[in-house]
Amino acid sequence: MSANPLDDRLRDLVGDRTAKVLGEHLDLHTTGDLLHHYPRRYAERGELTRLADLPVDEYVTVVAQIAKADKRTYGGGKGVRLEVVVTDGSGSLTLVFFSKAAHAHAHRLIPGRRGMFSGKVSVFNRVRQLAHPDYQLLDADDGDAEEAADAFANRLIPLYPACKQITSWRIAQAVDTALNSLAATGWTGVGEPLPDQLRADRGLAPLPEALEKIHRPRSKQDIAEARHRLKWDEAFVLQVALARRRAADAALPAVPRCPAADGLLTAFDAKLPFTLTDGQQAVSAEIFADLAAEHPMHRLLQGEVGSGKTMVALRAMLGVVDAGGQAAMLAPTEVLAQQHHRSITEMMGELAEGGMLGGSDVGTKVVLLTGSMGAAARRAALLDLVTGEAGIVVGTHALIEDKVQFDDLGLVVVDEQHRFGVEQRDALRGKGKQPPHLLVMTATPIPRTVAMTVFGDLDTSVLDQLPAGRSPIASHVVPAAEKPHFLERAWERVREEVEGGHQAYVVCPRIGDAEDTAEAAGGSRKKSAAAEQAPPDDERRPPLAVLDVAAQLASGPLRGLRVEVLHGRMAPDAKDEVMRAFAAGEVHVLVATTVIEVGVNVPNATAMVIMDADRFGVSQLHQLRGRVGRGSAPGLCLLVSEAPEASPARSRLDAVAGTLDGFALSEIDLQQRREGDVLGQAQSGARSSLRVLAVMDDRDVIEAARQEATDLVAADPELTAHADLRSALQSLLDADREEFLDKG
Repeated sequence: MSANPLDDRLRDLVGDRTAKVLGEHLDLHTTGDLLHHYPRRYAERGELTRLADLPVDEYVTVVAQIAKADKRTYGGGKGVRLEVVVTDGSGSLTLVFFSKAAHAHAHRLIPGRRGMFSGKVSVFNRVRQLAHPDYQLLDADDGDAEEAADAFANRLIPLYPACKQITSWRIAQAVDTALNSLAATGWTGVGEPLPDQLRADRGLAPLPEALEKIHRPRSKQDIAEARHRLKWDEAFVLQVALARRRAADAALPAVPRCPAADGLLTAFDAKLPFTLTDGQQAVSAEIFADLAAEHPMHRLLQGEVGSGKTMVALRAMLGVVDAGGQAAMLAPTEVLAQQHHRSITEMMGELAEGGMLGGSDVGTKVVLLTGSMGAAARRAALLDLVTGEAGIVVGTHALIEDKVQFDDLGLVVVDEQHRFGVEQRDALRGKGKQPPHLLVMTATPIPRTVAMTVFGDLDTSVLDQLPAGRSPIASHVVPAAEKPHFLERAWERVREEVEGGHQAYVVCPRIGDAEDTAEAAGGSRKKSAAAEQAPPDDERRPPLAVLDVAAQLASGPLRGLRVEVLHGRMAPDAKDEVMRAFAAGEVHVLVATTVIEVGVNVPNATAMVIMDADRFGVSQLHQLRGRVGRGSAPGLCLLVSEAPEASPARSRLDAVAGTLDGFALSEIDLQQRREGDVLGQAQSGARSSLRVLAVMDDRDVIEAARQEATDLVAADPELTAHADLRSALQSLLDADREEFLDKG
């Protein structure tokens, strides 16, 4: 037994078999995990939910009444299936059982009966259905359901996020067992993460009462009170962790880095062939003010695709070099590191050749450092860094290695922050004689409340203005299953762009080599027309692959064009050669994975076709689309999908096609995804702690919790007077490290 019963292992409570299922499939391992697995909604007596709105491809539990039930044969009379239509008064859902199951369930599933039905929603012949669902009838005619019927008659029914291996009502039974066990001991030992004074000031219920009410509500008021309390738990614990990190960072010393009056930055600005946007100038002013301070800058720079973040970051690096320091840019992939190195040296010209023949007197050396470099080139780069000869280095994770040493590291720029963990960021920062300044960049627009919750230890700057000369991008959904001729037309449009002197990208979700083909071997194939009456397959076909699609295009609709592939498992030299050829216009069509998602800048590329677009997230689609329209010619992005017209996946694609506003899309993305998905990778540990806090809707709670947390940490940095709060923080920490957030 643990000091806190919420830390007890589930197997001691519900038995090995149930505990194993809860652990393996829902990541619930302790009593606390189970009790913080909250109902996703509640069914009321007589309530009729809208079955027509059920999400496709998700496991759901519905409460409905059987309207009709029929047995039908298929396969020339060799097979039999039971079709049961359940209704909610405004829509219907079909339950399907095949073969022996059809006979086994026919005598129970008769019109007029009401029940809870659980399974994965699929679409067959444009009708939503559950194949072989689990169910529990809720009327007194069934002796096995007396307890469920009593619960149904007397209180709200909690419906839990479930999975194929365990139904909502089995989870409810486990929760009841846990609540009964804790109540029998008077909740002895269960800690209170919220300070007593905060709970009193905010009128928040005690934790035991909140857990009881959210799982066993007698009214909607119970649910509201419980959710409000539990939202505070989540917001406050997160904000305390962020406040502690902010306080620790603010206490560090740093060397102020002020650009020389007529140095490298001035020379660079003088040779720019364009004027910085108002947004770039304003953000640069914020950054240079931070760099002049005696404590480290910690700033997040987020902006629209193509808004000029790299230019802002480069000017900051040049300013630090001016002040006698060095700057390092950390990129997530070799392709992106090489692209950044190439574009920086091209923009700087002779200013990037400091100390070399023909280089500028105020210039510096810009070096590249990646894991795949040859030994001689690597030694030269390392020597340039340790001697201070190189003012700027662009690299991948290779920069973090122990053997990499700097003369005086003054600024770390992290590109695409979501690809790096805090420990990687800090490893690079640790290479400075004093803590260097930090600028992290992301091209994924983040709503304010998300930034406050995930990146709360960083000051935030936003670039939402595109530089002059950027062209509009037209986006369209291509419904390949419903209208195959639309896909044919898409390839014609690609050919037209190439004939007009431009280039195109084709993006696929998968590589298609031996390694990931083996992983996808368990995926299903598309059904033939002859198999229409066979039991439905739960799984979709494997995603389309770069190698397959490239071969099909080169021998089919794009025959005669130079088609090349690019993916993450290619040798670094091969990747660089393909990108160089594409940038030089020697390759007409580049078929790639999302390795081209960020940083790749080929102004002559005007068209992009994204295959299986529904397999990508909204923000990722927006990032990919930003690779075209980067020159003077308009861009075209075609989102190819076989998703049904009424499905949530198609709604997402329609949203992407409907706007170029990345901030609007990020809000749509957040509203359509589960909250846990948003922060799941952002927090240390596999799961998000956010289960009831909605970062888009609970801004007031987040802001209030941030202020309370800041005040508490200022008064008690080590939380010596708040043992339960310390325990709550520790429960969120990865077992292998002390850092709280893995900014993802």
